[in-house]
Amino acid sequence: MPPQTQTKLLRRSTTKRRRRTRHRALKQSKKKIMRNDEGNEQRGAVTVELDLQALPEGCIANVISLTTPPDACRLSSVSRSFRSAAESDAVWSKFLPPEIPTILSHTAADAPSCRSKSKEFYLALCDHPVLIDDGKLSFSLDKWSGKKCYMVAARDLAIVWADTPNYWKWISVNDSRFGEVAELVGVCWLEIRGRIDTRLLSPLTMYKAYLVFKLTAAAYGFDYQPAEVSVGLVGSEPTKHDVFLDADRGQTQSYQIVPRRIGIFHRSRILGLQVSRPREIDDDQYPKERADGWLEIELGEFFCKGGEDGALEMTCLETKGGQWKGGLIVQGIEVRPKRK
Repeated sequence: MPPQTQTKLLRRSTTKRRRRTRHRALKQSKKKIMRNDEGNEQRGAVTVELDLQALPEGCIANVISLTTPPDACRLSSVSRSFRSAAESDAVWSKFLPPEIPTILSHTAADAPSCRSKSKEFYLALCDHPVLIDDGKLSFSLDKWSGKKCYMVAARDLAIVWADTPNYWKWISVNDSRFGEVAELVGVCWLEIRGRIDTRLLSPLTMYKAYLVFKLTAAAYGFDYQPAEVSVGLVGSEPTKHDVFLDADRGQTQSYQIVPRRIGIFHRSRILGLQVSRPREIDDDQYPKERADGWLEIELGEFFCKGGEDGALEMTCLETKGGQWKGGLIVQGIEVRPKRK
């Protein structure tokens, strides 16, 4: 075989060996990088060991402040260093809305103080709403998100005939946030409207509005006639749906009603035999009991983008049936963030 041919064959053989060597090395390096923790191949998974507890407390606190209040409480159980960081003012001050000092400048003297520790201050605002704007609003924080919550007092609501003693009366009850609540004596036209400035709300937040109320033992007229509720910006078309203010969910027996003219209206008088009027139950259409013992019914929801001027209007109307009703005690309308 000529020498030139031998040289070419030797070069080819050498090139093939080099290629095989590089291929084996590449496969081995891939095996070192790839992990198979759960039986499934994960490409590019590199394990890096880092002792988080060895980090400075300020660094840990900065990371925790980027989470949520519930996360901070969970992380406090990891270790002593995490507990110290998770309960620090550096963390909980970040959960407080920046407008807090301005809001609390309009409160009573017994309101929580900004000078107290941030976590204690945060929890106090969650558990104990404070009155602002001369008692027309109550302010609190949502414990899960730190977003702002408000309740518009009954005195600041637009209630038709609220100043007519024959139809409504103003009373004081011990378990109300406000000094006065409105008690319905009897009307055939129920109209309750409330408004709140959207600039007061937390931005980029979905809010829900609720009518907060009670029913007296002698309440009547709410069992079978639905009320129309709505939430929307003033000047725009609101979302509407029907609800029932009857806490017994239509399970009580009703009476056949014979209308009798009194003045210019027809007041329903209870006459005749009890009759059963079954109705299909939809939980979302009925009131739910709150932790404070009051009832609430959802009026609707609204997404606050933030940075926009406008008034959010919330309504509860029962004006179509013409049936007289009474025994409703209204504390106010609450606006709070929607829970996920």
